[in-house]
Amino acid sequence: MKTICFYFQIHQPFRLKRYRFFDIGNDHYYYDDFQNEEIIHRIAEKCYLPANRTILEMIRNSGGKFKVAFSISGVALEQMEIYAPEVIDSFKELAATGNVEFLSETYAHSLSSLGDMEEFKHQIKKQEDKLQTLFGVKPTVFRNTELIYSDDISEVVYEMGYRGMLTEGAKHILGWKSPNYMYASAVQPDLHLLLKNDRFSEDLSDRFTDYSWNEYPLTADKYISWIANTPESEQVINLFMNYEVLGSLHPAESGIFEFFKALPHYAAEKGISFSTPSEIFKLMKPVDTLAVSYPISWVDEEKDCSSWLGNVLQQEAFRKICEMGERVHMCEPRRIRQDWYYLQSSDHFYYMSTKHMGAGGFSPYDSPYEAFINYMNVLSDFIVRVNAQFPEAIENEELNSLLTTIKNQGDEIESLQKELDKLKKKAAAKTKQ
Repeated sequence: MKTICFYFQIHQPFRLKRYRFFDIGNDHYYYDDFQNEEIIHRIAEKCYLPANRTILEMIRNSGGKFKVAFSISGVALEQMEIYAPEVIDSFKELAATGNVEFLSETYAHSLSSLGDMEEFKHQIKKQEDKLQTLFGVKPTVFRNTELIYSDDISEVVYEMGYRGMLTEGAKHILGWKSPNYMYASAVQPDLHLLLKNDRFSEDLSDRFTDYSWNEYPLTADKYISWIANTPESEQVINLFMNYEVLGSLHPAESGIFEFFKALPHYAAEKGISFSTPSEIFKLMKPVDTLAVSYPISWVDEEKDCSSWLGNVLQQEAFRKICEMGERVHMCEPRRIRQDWYYLQSSDHFYYMSTKHMGAGGFSPYDSPYEAFINYMNVLSDFIVRVNAQFPEAIENEELNSLLTTIKNQGDEIESLQKELDKLKKKAAAKTKQ
């Protein structure tokens, strides 16, 4: 029996205000609050709220047969809490159905897996804490920023306790193989993988409102029939896309919401079910392993990371911020740590890409060079603030010694806490007797 796995990405960065060279050292607030609030309100009205109502209706009308997964970055959740708390409430309502799975990712929707594995692990833990606080769930499946994946990343994800991960079904990795099966990491075979089906995902995300497409208009029965006609042995169709497909990238008047509402009916007619990633990982077995030596993503034709780190501007900005990691983690001020997350969002590096010049895109800047200069001005001020806490004059050896001391103290506190918990349990047991 075939099953469809829907996964939606939700992310909004904290966009930077125009920050000039002369602001360095004088202005420590970097964000365009007006733009951030306006964008989150607009997308909430067009996409998040009506899409959540649609998903809820689909779950109820299908008798609980429709299921879906979300990955919402920590910085997006923060903006919802600040500007649109009703969106958080609507996700809580979805969570209460038991038909919605929340996936783990990097808190800042960052590129940390490509430059700082300790920061990568730190952000995964922070994201887990955020999901537990807001929705009372502990994620069991991981998806990295923009589905970035490699053998090295899979080892760290496995080390963090995950046994399931989502990534792109890149043709140069799969070759003749189909994405419609479960696979496993070549270096950690116990980490299982679900791969995005490009064709069926992009029929919705890219082509749904394309009047020049020879299959336009796309109807729910036609779409489900295509899925049903895939080879019988291909049991899982992974539809991975940005949530803004619903109402924002494809406006309500395009019929996108009605299309989605009709999917469970036609799927049931064809004997096709819907499953969350964790359900699939429990029920299916991998058919093969995948070796991915160099990082892949779900962006552009190349399916690599060149949209974020493909030119010297992006590489220099990324190198600079990665260099700050050890010092930032020693800083006490909450504002420094907060800025550290916000400045790591992959969007800032995407805006510097020269691949998408003149192609529309989502950049608030007139050019990649303007994006680079603005970001580096902000980063320069941030570095000044961090160095005020831990000057650059501190030698690496001395810094490493301080970090070792802090880690040892943390381990000792953790050990003492465990001992305290044991004593509390013993005391409670004696009280009951």
